[in-house]
Amino acid sequence: MVTLFLIIIVISILILVHEWGHFYSARRLGIKVEEFGFGFPPKVFSRVKNGITYSFNLLPFGGFVKIFGEHGEGEGDQDSFISRPAWQRFVILGAGVFMNLVLAWVFFSAGSVAGVPRLAEGENVSGIPVSIIGIMPDSPADKAGIKFGDMILEMRARDISLRIESKDDVRDFVDAYRGEEITMALRRGEEIREVTLKPRVNIPEGEGPIGVALGRIEFVKTPWYLAPIEGGRVLVRTVSAIVLGFWELIRELAVSGRAPVAVSGPVGIFFMADDTRSLGFTYFIQFVGILSVNLAILNFLPIPALDGGRVLFLAIEKIKGSRVSPRIENAVHAVGFVLFVFLMILITYRDVANIF
Repeated sequence: MVTLFLIIIVISILILVHEWGHFYSARRLGIKVEEFGFGFPPKVFSRVKNGITYSFNLLPFGGFVKIFGEHGEGEGDQDSFISRPAWQRFVILGAGVFMNLVLAWVFFSAGSVAGVPRLAEGENVSGIPVSIIGIMPDSPADKAGIKFGDMILEMRARDISLRIESKDDVRDFVDAYRGEEITMALRRGEEIREVTLKPRVNIPEGEGPIGVALGRIEFVKTPWYLAPIEGGRVLVRTVSAIVLGFWELIRELAVSGRAPVAVSGPVGIFFMADDTRSLGFTYFIQFVGILSVNLAILNFLPIPALDGGRVLFLAIEKIKGSRVSPRIENAVHAVGFVLFVFLMILITYRDVANIF
C-alpha cells in the first residue's frame, strides 16, 4: 500500500511537471491557455483565474493542459497555438520533455548528496557486506526470492553456521553443500530475513550453483556544492543509455519482431518501485530520476499522439512549405493514441501474466 501511494505521487509529479512545461512556455509566448488540470476527469471542482480554468479532478494520476489552437482551432487568431510560427510551437511541444530532464537532474543531484551506490573495488573492503548484484532467471536464488541488493550476513547448513566476510566465503560454502539445503540470512534495507535454497549439483554453463553474481556495494557521497555538476553527469549518462536502449529496442523489433529487453508497463513499474523503495532512499531517488528521463525520451519519440509525433508534423510542415491539414493530423494522432493505449494494455497484461 505504501509503494502504491508513493508511485501515484511520483507519477503525478512527473506528469504535472511535464504539463507545467507546456503551460509555462505557452503563457510566456502569449498563447491562450484554456485549462490546467490536476488529475484527470471527472472534475471535482474548478476555479477560473486570469481566464484560465484550474480544475481538480477525481483520478489522481498527473494532470493535463489545454492550449487554445492545439487541435487546429482559431487559425488566424494570434492567441492560438496553430497561428504561431513553427519555432514557437516547437518550444511549447519540447518544454514538457525539457522539464522532465530538469526534474531528473534535480533528483540525481539530490541523490549524489545522499550517496550513489556503486561497486567497491577490491576484496578486502572493511565494513561493506557482500551483496547480490545479479540473479539468473529460474536459478535457485531466483526461486527463493533473493533480489538485487540483498546483503548476505550469514549462511547455515546442517549444524554449521558461517558469518560472511568475503565473496570467497559464499562460494566455498555453496560448493561444500551442493545438493543440500542451505539457509541464507539476508538484509534488505532495514529488514533482515532468511531464505532456504538448494545449490545445484549440475550447473548450467555460465552460472554458479545458486545462480548469483556477488559484489560489495558502497555509497559514494558528493559535497552539496558539487552535486549539480555530478547530477548533470549522471543525467547525460542516463539519457545516453536510455536512448541507446530505445534504439536497440526499435532496431530489434524491426529486424526480428521481438523485443531484445524486458519492456515494463504500470504493473512492472510498480514492482520496480517496490524493490528500490525496500533498498532505501538512495536507490529510490535514483529510480525516480531514471523514470523521469524515460518519460522525457518516450514523449519525444516520433509517435503520433506524443509530443515527438507533433514535432514530426512540424518537420513535415517545414519540408513541404505548408501545414498539414489539422483534420488529417488530428486523425493520425487519434489513431496513434488508440494504438498506444492498446500497446500499454498488452504490456500490462504481460506484466500480470509474468507474476502468475
